[in-house]
Amino acid sequence: MPLSVHPIQSSAKVADFDLFDSLKTDLENSSLRPENGDVIVISSKYVARSQGRYLKYQDVYPSQEAEIVSKKFSIKQTVAEIILRESDVIFGGIPGFVITSADYIMAPNAGIDKSNAESGTIILYPKDPYRIAEQLRRKFLLTYDVHVGIIISDSRLMPARSGTVGVAIACAGIEPTSDLRGKKDLHVNPLKVTFQAVADDLASIANLKMGEGSETIPAVLIKDSGVRLTDRKIREDEMAISHEQCVYVRGLGTRI
Repeated sequence: MPLSVHPIQSSAKVADFDLFDSLKTDLENSSLRPENGDVIVISSKYVARSQGRYLKYQDVYPSQEAEIVSKKFSIKQTVAEIILRESDVIFGGIPGFVITSADYIMAPNAGIDKSNAESGTIILYPKDPYRIAEQLRRKFLLTYDVHVGIIISDSRLMPARSGTVGVAIACAGIEPTSDLRGKKDLHVNPLKVTFQAVADDLASIANLKMGEGSETIPAVLIKDSGVRLTDRKIREDEMAISHEQCVYVRGLGTRI
């Protein structure tokens, strides 16, 4: 069977809510039922909403360091303060954007987002996304007696490309990458460094259906993807590489 993608329509959420119960209701309202091998991709904003992971600007008080970051990158002091709180590393940036890394995720402005948020409010990344993904996987197993994969996704700018693509910030129930090293290409050349980013690929497929605006499609159900299922707990570092290994981070730091 060919891969198919099924949008899971929902309603706008303005307060904390039970994520699994909401997904279950939305699946039923969309006339969808998960089966073994399906993958459910969920927007990180939706997960963050369920956790109450949002802030009002008026409740944020900038530090002296935030004032420095604000001036250097031409962003509001309150936004600079939130970026500092949510980041492990700041690499640099341009006016309006600070390139950061936190919990193995490299993103502009620590992944915080003003889109689809009430005026004066900013949405943060979800807390413990791998734990949430694993909890959802187990709840689907207990409720529906099926083994599904769970991906929590975000949209991301790609280097030197216009527009956004999907990226997995956490997953459970599937092998997130496929190691192709040692296999042969079409011309029988051995592959030496190639990994396929399976979870990221599925996140991008889902991102196309979720949209970026007012679609109220916070999740999709992907069938017949052919991914490898697993019961093992996925580590947070499995879809990431160190900054020292990243060709973009290393390459842009090298002058010619």
